[in-house]
Parts: sequence; structure tokens; C-alpha cells
Amino acid sequence: MTEKLSKELKEFLFTSFEKKLAVKKGAYLFQEGMVASEIYLVLNGSFKISKVTPDGQELTLRLCSKDDLVGELTLFCPGAIYMLSAKAMDDKGEVLIIHKLELEKKLAENGQLAIEFMKWMSLHFRKTQTKFRDLVLNGRKGALYSTLIRMSNSYGVLKENGILIDLPLTNQELANYCGTSREVVNRLLSDLKKNGAISAERGRITIHNLNYLKTEIHCENCPDELCRID
Repeated sequence: MTEKLSKELKEFLFTSFEKKLAVKKGAYLFQEGMVASEIYLVLNGSFKISKVTPDGQELTLRLCSKDDLVGELTLFCPGAIYMLSAKAMDDKGEVLIIHKLELEKKLAENGQLAIEFMKWMSLHFRKTQTKFRDLVLNGRKGALYSTLIRMSNSYGVLKENGILIDLPLTNQELANYCGTSREVVNRLLSDLKKNGAISAERGRITIHNLNYLKTEIHCENCPDELCRID
């Protein structure tokens, strides 16, 4: 289960949008510090949600795809600015643009859908909180192991020899998810390969011993709907 929008809520959003927008790879929907006046419903493509830390390190928090809302954390916050950036990761990007004030007005007029939206938002907040918990409490190694576990839940394909993360990833991209350097990730991945916990081929990682990763970070076995990267 994921926190994708329900059929009713998605249909509601389709009645609220201003226009469609095609987004090419590398283009931003918004960047940190911009006034938050719109939210976006993803129709196609993938978008990376990230933040730059004070020391200049990029921290990737989420990878959004079809039926995800982007920029939703600013609803009902007067004068809000975007705290994160949303960047297109491929040339398939297409979104619906929904004006924040119009959506707030319609939710205020429709109590049932407003409650459903709040439930969806609550699940999203919980998932974000668990990510920050892992980053803060588990250190660099724990951050990487947690990221691999989350990716196995989001993009994992069960194979005879383990779980294939069916998403091509560079070590730098993994480092961005962990809030650390590429050199640190290189070393940690090398250690995991040596003990047989993972293998990698053409940028795709296969996890051979998921329990090892979970044990190392004292995994609390959160529901899969929370332990995800998307």
C-alpha cells in the first residue's frame, strides 16, 4: 500500500486544476525560497524532491511519480514559501497546476473530501518523520541501510537471489538520499558487497540479505506504506 491519492480525491483535484504543464528533464517546478502559490498533481514522469543543507549538501527526500501531489505541505499556510525543491528527472514530466487558494476554498466547501485529504496528508507527514528519524538516529551507515530498505519497498522486484531495486542509481544519487558524500557511500557499499548483503550490476542493486540491513539499524518494522522512498 502507498499513500497515492484515492479515486475520489484525484477526481476532485481534476476539477480544480488551472492548466497542464509539460516539464523537461532538469527543469524545476519550484525551488527553495519561492513563494508557494501552487501545488502540482503528477500525471507522468518522475520528480525529485530535495533540500540543500547549510553546508551545501543536497538531501533527496522523495521521488514522486504518477498521482503524487507535489508542494502540498504549504496548504493553509498564509505567506508560505517552498522549503524544498522539485526537479524533473526525465523528459516525460507532465503535471496539473492547481492554485493553492482555489484548492483551499474547495476543500473548505467539501467537508468529506477535506477529511480524506487530511488523512492522506497525515500519512505523508508520518512517512517524512520516519525518514528524518533514520537520518538523525542511525548515522551515515544507518542512513544508507534505511534508504536501501525503503527503495526495496518502493521499487523492489523479488528475484531468486534476493530483491532487485529496479531503479538505476549512481552512488552520488544514493549519497543525496542519505545526506552524505559519495566517498562514504562508496565505502559502505563496498563493505556490503564484501559480506554478501548486496550486489550491483549496471547501476541496479540487488539486496541478498534484507534482514542484515534491518538488524544493523534496529529496524522497527514500520508498515510498508511508511517505509518507502516514493
